[in-house]
Amino acid sequence: PSGYPVFGNISSGFGFRRREFHTGIDIRAGVGTPVRATANGIVSYAGWKGGYGLTVIIRHNFGFSTLYAHLSRLSVGIGKRIERGDIIGYTGTTGYTTGPHLHYEVRVNDRPVNPKDYL
Repeated sequence: PSGYPVFGNISSGFGFRRREFHTGIDIRAGVGTPVRATANGIVSYAGWKGGYGLTVIIRHNFGFSTLYAHLSRLSVGIGKRIERGDIIGYTGTTGYTTGPHLHYEVRVNDRPVNPKDYL
């Protein structure tokens, strides 16, 4: 994965926040802003995921996956082949959130890593 999935400022970084560990970054963006895949892959999850709200997870090569959460609307379904730059959904406020933003995660072998290393 490389590049920003949505245009905006990072409002919360990767790592510990008070007592909890934040497994991704939050990027501020107004509701309805297009969210783009940061790498080629296949959608492995598309739907509601607890506090993440509407979420898309894309599996990539070499054990990488990316997660895009708090979406207002999805543009893809499970099994869909994705190219880097494809619109996969739109930012929103679904799930546990205090305002419109995209929660973005990069995982290697299902373990969260700092997404800023891939922007």
